Amino acid sequence: MTFGFASSAASPWGAAKSRHAAADSAPQSSRTLEPSEWAAAGIPLLRNPREVVGALHALHRPTLTTAVVAVLDPEERLRASASFTRKSAAVDGWVFRNALLSQLRRVIPHDLRRRTPVRTAVLLYCRDGDAQWTLEDGAWMWGLRDACTLHGLRCGAYITLTRDGWQVLGEGRGGRRPNAVSPPTESAGTDIPRLRSGGAASDALRRAVAR
Repeated sequence: MTFGFASSAASPWGAAKSRHAAADSAPQSSRTLEPSEWAAAGIPLLRNPREVVGALHALHRPTLTTAVVAVLDPEERLRASASFTRKSAAVDGWVFRNALLSQLRRVIPHDLRRRTPVRTAVLLYCRDGDAQWTLEDGAWMWGLRDACTLHGLRCGAYITLTRDGWQVLGEGRGGRRPNAVSPPTESAGTDIPRLRSGGAASDALRRAVAR
């Protein structure tokens, strides 16, 4: 529907809106990313994934089907994070995107006014099974990438947490602890440094943790 104005696709915002409208109406099977697509997306590498995983595990204590989305600044300082339990039975990147975007909007302002994103969102998902890529992982990847675009963030690492340990998908980096069944105290030891937090989002981070 138009109201006498130029086509919305004529502006960058309108073009992005059109792309996302098309994505929302796409078949569910297309709202997923294959490992090769993820690898080709140029996802920035974490300098210290063990530190990130250990800190988020200690902070949010994820159990099976828990997703933890965190926003890091360029120095990998933790600016905000939130966790939630997957409720939808459908493996659908659109549903996952909406859930992630809702959490991001709750804990940190968007960066849509910036020409280039400076903050990065990473996702830790605790699930059953082994560390191999699954269709569910592909849907989370699609959802994370799309949520980051809509919130003005860089799309960062997707990390699975299983009974065997943690794995940064697409990078081949992982570890045996923490894992999906290890108690929080195991990831909060002196061998795993805690992520630093601070800045304007600290209060939002504390509220998110105290949910």
